[in-house]
Amino acid sequence: MEVTNKLQKAFELFDLANEKDPNREVFQGKSYSKEVLYAMRMTEKLNKFAPDASEPLRLTARCQHICRWEIPRESYEMNRVGYLKWRQDLKKFHAEKASGILKEVGYDQKTIDTVAFLLEKKQLKKNEETQTLEDVICLVFLEFYFEPFIEKHSEEKLIDILQKTWRKMSNKGHEAALKLPLSEGALALVGKALQG
Repeated sequence: MEVTNKLQKAFELFDLANEKDPNREVFQGKSYSKEVLYAMRMTEKLNKFAPDASEPLRLTARCQHICRWEIPRESYEMNRVGYLKWRQDLKKFHAEKASGILKEVGYDQKTIDTVAFLLEKKQLKKNEETQTLEDVICLVFLEFYFEPFIEKHSEEKLIDILQKTWRKMSNKGHEAALKLPLSEGALALVGKALQG
């Protein structure tokens, strides 16, 4: 898997933007900006899940949450309508931020448009690259971010989250998810979600 100079530069600028995230996360004894750590996990997961991924898809995985903290969830109504509006606005925001950086690096308009298309999750289940991105997002969520949810939510809510996550994934994504190093508690919930 070749890493081009442009790709490397784009990764550096994405990470530099995400370095400003005031939220921190400690992983394996090291403190990271939350969105830098998320971006690294997305890249690592994509490399494992789809080692032949195209350059636009690799760029998209790295900037999937770029500067997300700038549009906090709390700035929208705390209901389903507010949540969906927040998600839609975030997709556009990420696409604009990423496009600006990709232009700066010198990517052509076709690549920039492809990254924006993928960031906006267009044609999920129909477009192979959008689906691969969604699978990677779900795998990263399940491996690194689902565990903290277990302490905060009821079993009913957790099963609902898992079922929604599962529905977004492909069969290849499902296979990879069942091989993740999940805790016994998380695995038990996955089992219940899949029976429901």
